[in-house]
Amino acid sequence: MRWREGRSRLHHGRPAPVPQVRDRVLVLGAGAREHAIVQALARSPRAPELICAPGNVGIARDAAVRVLRPDDRGEVVGLARELRPTLVVVGPEAPLVAGIADALAEAGIRCFGPTGEAARLEGSKSYCKEVMVAAGVPTAAHSVVRTVSEGLAAIHRYPVVIKADGLAAGKGVVIAENEAQATAALRELLVERRFATERVVVEEHLVGEELSLLALCDGVNAVALASARDYKRIYNGDLGPNTGGMGSFSPVPAVDERRAQEICAAVHQPVLDELARRGTPFHGVLYAGLMMTEDGPKVLEFNVRFGDPETQAILPRLRSDLLKLLEAACEPGGLAGVGPLLWADQMAVTVVLASAGYPESFSSGDVITGLDRVPENVFVTHAGTGRGRGGELVTAAGRVLSVTALGPDAATARAAAYSAADMIRFDGRQMRRDIALRVAP
Repeated sequence: MRWREGRSRLHHGRPAPVPQVRDRVLVLGAGAREHAIVQALARSPRAPELICAPGNVGIARDAAVRVLRPDDRGEVVGLARELRPTLVVVGPEAPLVAGIADALAEAGIRCFGPTGEAARLEGSKSYCKEVMVAAGVPTAAHSVVRTVSEGLAAIHRYPVVIKADGLAAGKGVVIAENEAQATAALRELLVERRFATERVVVEEHLVGEELSLLALCDGVNAVALASARDYKRIYNGDLGPNTGGMGSFSPVPAVDERRAQEICAAVHQPVLDELARRGTPFHGVLYAGLMMTEDGPKVLEFNVRFGDPETQAILPRLRSDLLKLLEAACEPGGLAGVGPLLWADQMAVTVVLASAGYPESFSSGDVITGLDRVPENVFVTHAGTGRGRGGELVTAAGRVLSVTALGPDAATARAAAYSAADMIRFDGRQMRRDIALRVAP
């Protein structure tokens, strides 16, 4: 229902009650991450009206959807002016790097997400390294190169990590075990220009346990969310090429809330301070991909948005009001008064179902069945789904669905997640079978 502005009409001799205007939130994006954000916002006590653009067929069950290109400044601002949301939440990295938050700010619309300049932390790995060095944040030793010969000369030992400088949807990282693999990776990135990058970061290979730690930032303060671990390789045992993420769990047993805040103070806060010093204060989610080495945590990379699939494991455990937190992060220093975040005392395990051919390609149009069998207490978030000619649910991208279950311990949550995932079928379905296995005795 739309309320018309104007004076209240009289009703039975008394002024008619003035309707309370609901919060209206526009979420930009079309993946499982955005679906998880929509579901978490729907749990706000304020019951906001939710719109997602462009969304997908699964998100359409939880929010109104509008078709647009989320990295098109004109389309986004036009829709925001039409809807007049109280808040816009940007999910993917590409719109942020393209300056969507700047365009919305110029239009006077509040947006949760960093400016285009601050988003360079993810848009350019070489710039991210520059900021980390200036901020004194521990990270891997590295070189920035422009040619294959420069890249090979920068390698002192194998294995070595070779990264595309720009955005690559989580697929622009190669761990080369020898010179032949390194040469192939450098040629793919710098000669064949797979990700349209002109520079490559060559860095030492760190050893340890990986950790994803996301923090809400208000330009001044960084507040850690629950820890998580994701699985980037396509096959069990961390084999095969990198993907956008095949699963995750939260929290990481060795990183409780106190330890998470300690890491946040040592890793996120210095970067926040450095960006403020440069005149580009960071508002939004600052995501640190960390390696927990024998010498302490070292940053592999920073992202400037909610992680995928970590968000699918983190947000179902959040008991604080996500809408309130996102609004506070939009204001300089706004997170100072939110108090400690509240979390369910449970483990969450997320399993990603991918289509045939992923990550090199993907199969679309494969009919998906079994969703109606999934228990109601399991969170299913849609990523690459669509409608077939007969209206049936079909695959439409590489990663298709995320399945998240909660439990009192990792073993229980893991069993529930895999039980539900096995109920869902489509031709060529891929999923790892070892998500959270090492923490589930």
